[in-house]
Amino acid sequence: MNYLIGDLQGCCDAFERLLATLDFSPSRDRIYLLGDLVNRGPCSLRVLERLAGFGDAATCLLGNHDLHLLAVAHGVRRVHRSDTLDEILASPRREHWLHWLRHQRLAVQEHGWLMVHAGVVPQWSAAQTLALAAEVEAMLQSADLPAFLQVMYGNEPARWNDTLQGADRWRFVVNVLTRIRFCDAEGTLDFKLKESADAAPPHLMPWFDVPGRRTAGTPIAFGHWSTLGVLDRPDLLALDTGCVWGGRLTAARVDGGRREQISVACPQAQAPH
Repeated sequence: MNYLIGDLQGCCDAFERLLATLDFSPSRDRIYLLGDLVNRGPCSLRVLERLAGFGDAATCLLGNHDLHLLAVAHGVRRVHRSDTLDEILASPRREHWLHWLRHQRLAVQEHGWLMVHAGVVPQWSAAQTLALAAEVEAMLQSADLPAFLQVMYGNEPARWNDTLQGADRWRFVVNVLTRIRFCDAEGTLDFKLKESADAAPPHLMPWFDVPGRRTAGTPIAFGHWSTLGVLDRPDLLALDTGCVWGGRLTAARVDGGRREQISVACPQAQAPH
């Protein structure tokens, strides 16, 4: 059986309860984690240990919090007051876990689903999304990672152009796959608004509602947007149900034509701010 699972953010106890509810067996089943594996929850190191222990039975996507861990570890970003990454950073196996994280994915397409952490810009097809994700994955795994982390952050360029090269190109790809929520009809990204989908001003809309989106009709599963609430459309499945904020941790079984959602309640690890 194949399960897609929303943002864990270091909430390992809830993850264990969800796995028990699913009767998950790594010899029989496959889980796909939609990014933000770590941070803000209390047990980020345990999450990494559990996921790595599943081997090929777990496919893990990188979210913005996972990239933040890499940036903090390389001295590019400061630890935020709400971060809960100290156990990983102080671990005797710190380099092992950073290496493991660098080798996870930014986008996959399996079992009929394109899976990303945040979303897809309207100009990209599914094939282009996967190809661009692979470019950044190669960068994350290379000796050039420290230099790339120095230029990874920023909101520009705000719109895709096929001629983008180097740091601008890769920064845009990272922003789309790990941060996107809203954009305008031309696909120009906006990172100021982080509320629910119905809170957008008239010129902005959720990325998945842009008319003419090239991935329309391609089933896409994503996390990242806890204020969105449950979104279950024929070609969209949003699975960040706010575990770290005291919501739920949600999985969706997607094999054999199914789309069955299973969730467990989570204690609040962080207060919204």
